[in-house]
Order: sequence, then structure tokens, then C-alpha cells
Amino acid sequence: MANVPQSLFAEKSGKQKNDFIWANLLHLSYNMWEDHTPAPYQDSVFTGNDCREAYLWAHKYHPDLSFDKKMWDRLLIRMADVGMNMVLIDLGDGVKYDSHPEIAVNGAWSPSQLKKELKTIRELGLEPIPKLNFSTGHKAWLGPYQRMISSDTYYKVCSNLIHEVIDLFDKPRFFHLGMDEETAENQRTHQNVVVRQGDLWWHDFYFLTEQVEKQNVRSWIWSDYVWSFPDEFFKKMPKSVLQSNWYYGTQFEKFDNALNEKYVRIYDRLEEHGFDQVPTGSNHSNDINFRETVTYCEKKIAPERLKGFMQTVWRPTLPACQQKHIDAIDQVAEVIRNRS
Repeated sequence: MANVPQSLFAEKSGKQKNDFIWANLLHLSYNMWEDHTPAPYQDSVFTGNDCREAYLWAHKYHPDLSFDKKMWDRLLIRMADVGMNMVLIDLGDGVKYDSHPEIAVNGAWSPSQLKKELKTIRELGLEPIPKLNFSTGHKAWLGPYQRMISSDTYYKVCSNLIHEVIDLFDKPRFFHLGMDEETAENQRTHQNVVVRQGDLWWHDFYFLTEQVEKQNVRSWIWSDYVWSFPDEFFKKMPKSVLQSNWYYGTQFEKFDNALNEKYVRIYDRLEEHGFDQVPTGSNHSNDINFRETVTYCEKKIAPERLKGFMQTVWRPTLPACQQKHIDAIDQVAEVIRNRS
């Protein structure tokens, strides 16, 4: 896999071919962080107005789709209006897949509904990119299969879902596989903790990328495996895989702790090893991170390997968090304006 030529992934024709990526991650499904629902969070619908409360509520597993379509529509229009050109859609169990309808939550979209929505997104001038997170730290969306990691059944289900999603998206340029935060610490509140290590992590990772790339689609992942295993990562990670390191703090040059410096310097190390990157910022904890991420990475990453930037909010697509989402989009808009 490490020797797969990038030319294998022929870019789509049309306007998007040479676009510098200005992406935003939005969630259709939010069932990623918890595999159960504690008693205080068992209401089927969140009706409050506080985004922090909505964030805490949505992080628990919910058998009903946690999603507001009117808000989704407003966010997409705003993204297009400010000059963004890509939306990553975290699908999870928010689609009633033909291959595995059993994992869908109540209210999940049908494949035909998703196809219709993708057409609308493209008409806005946005490129839709699918995301399914195959990290065991974010496995709840897999339903019964989250407890079958690395089994023959698991591989079959993953393959089926990847192939179906690629067909639904009409062979997208990229497929985001997640793969972040697969640690015991990140699963400390889970009922079922699974951490693949060493060769097993790489075996499963190569299996997933093979399912994507044999259809002439480029794999895309979060890069944080490199935080803990840098030597292994740089030895085994294929250059064909698009990388998104992420760091959401405010310190980029003067650091008050070694961890922040390590996370930031990964942008430098990925560049030193010749990886294509889409660095990722967020307004999760402050309002300057995205701007500072762009400033830092444009100095450190060669233009031919800097494919764009992604903004992340890590809030559910629910009305209580609409302003948080709008603020994130507006932060990207400010950067785009200042670069033009």
C-alpha cells in the first residue's frame, strides 16, 4: 500500500479539479462518542436552547436521529455564500443502507433521500465527501457490529458499507475513514472498550483503505495515530492517504506545555515526510484556532502538498448549536476574504 502511486486516484473533472479545499465537517449522525445512554440523557429529542447541554446530550448514544434539516440547509447555503467548496458528511447510522439497514437509527435517511440531498449540495457549488469513522473509539454507529471488531463479519460489513456509500456519492474524490482516538482513555466511559494495537491496527487500516482505493477513490484520515507511534506511522503509512492532523489550541509558536507543541509540530513532520495534508482547525474551544492554523500551515507546508483546510465544530446539527456552527463558517469566511 505504501507504494500505491497517487496517479491512481484520478481527480474528478470540472470546476472542483483544481480547487483549494475549504471544507466543513457536518454531522448527519452523531452516534460516535458513547455506546450507551445514561439515565439523565434518555430523552428521545433534545428540546433545550443551550448548546453546551445539547453537546453533552448528543454525545450519548441515541436510537433516534439527532438532526435538524432546516438548520442543515441554512448552514450549507451560508457555506456556499462565503466561498467554501466542500462539506464532509459524517453519515454513521444516519442512513438506512440497503446493505445493512439494521444499523440505522429511527429517522435515518433512505439511500434515495441521501442521493437527492447530494444533488442539492452539488447545485450549491459544494463538493460532498462521505465520512464513516472506523476507529474503535467511535464505533457506536455500527450497532451490533461494534462488538465484532476485526472479525470476518466486521470486515464484510465494513466492505459492504464502503462500497455502497461510494456508489451513493457517485465515486467521490475522497472517503474519510476517521481512525482517530483509538485509545483506552478515549473510551473510559464506554461499556465496551476495544483498542487494536500494532499489526492488527495496520491490518484493519490497510483493509479499509483497500476497499476505498480499489474503486479509484482516495482515502482520508485523521492523523493522530502518529502522535503515539511516529516511527511506525512514517514507516507504514501510504503516501496515497490524505492526512488531516488536528490541533484546536491557540499556541503555535510559544508553548506552555510539550503536548501542544507535539500536536502542532506534526504538521511539520508530515511535510518533512512528503504527505499531502488538509490541516484541521476548530472553534470547539476558541475562536482564533482556524485562522492561526491557516497562518502556521501555509508557512510550513509546500503548496503542492497543502490541499486545503477543514473546519470542525464538533457540535450536533441541532438548533441549540446553530450559532456555534455559523461562527465556525464565518471564521473560514474571514480567512478566505483576507487571502483574496
